[in-house]
Amino acid sequence: MLTLAFDTSAKTAAVALLKNKEIIYDKIIRTQMTHSEVILPQINEAMEKSGVNISEVDLFACSLGPGSFTGLRVAVSTLKGMILALSKPAVGVSSLAALALNIINTDKLICSVIDAGRGQVYTSLFNYDDAGILQQITPEQAVWPQNVLSKNVNGDVVCVGDGALKYENIIKGTNKSEVIIAQNNIIKASSIGILGLEKCRRNELLNPDNCVPVYLRIADAKPMKVDTI
Repeated sequence: MLTLAFDTSAKTAAVALLKNKEIIYDKIIRTQMTHSEVILPQINEAMEKSGVNISEVDLFACSLGPGSFTGLRVAVSTLKGMILALSKPAVGVSSLAALALNIINTDKLICSVIDAGRGQVYTSLFNYDDAGILQQITPEQAVWPQNVLSKNVNGDVVCVGDGALKYENIIKGTNKSEVIIAQNNIIKASSIGILGLEKCRRNELLNPDNCVPVYLRIADAKPMKVDTI
């Protein structure tokens, strides 16, 4: 199965092409341009450099969040366009889960931490089961940095993400477990593709109606209503 995966949930953008779980193309895009300006040209570049026509793609996958509100809107509109234009299967993946895949070959808890702005972070805990499959063990949530790790968390924890780097001292100072801060904090589109393939195999597919961003904070989705006198 040929999977095209992309991410616009963070400051960087990313595009990848995978044949089953083999990575054919994987690129992180750092630019001053907006995600809406770069994502389609970067997808076209991925197709050209891989010698693949987009009509040959079997599955489309992108991160649905949490992350940048504007970036998520770009991802969702791009994915919806592909669903409508090409009538191919599509899946949405958690940006926190994709980030957790940066940490491999570990029996430690993995805590994905994305800077949410306003002094908060998006976070969730993961681990690998006996078969080496990534499992989410806590719900995704927006919290203050001091609440990233519960007092009930035991054992070593690897924290990954720009939020973990930004609030390293707070996270370490509020937990008795050994906390390791990973340095590879950028979401890779190849990770989205790998997770997306698993979701496709479970038939967790999207259509234009249920292809929506995961905001976690309502205020990010729309302006707050202000009462007037």
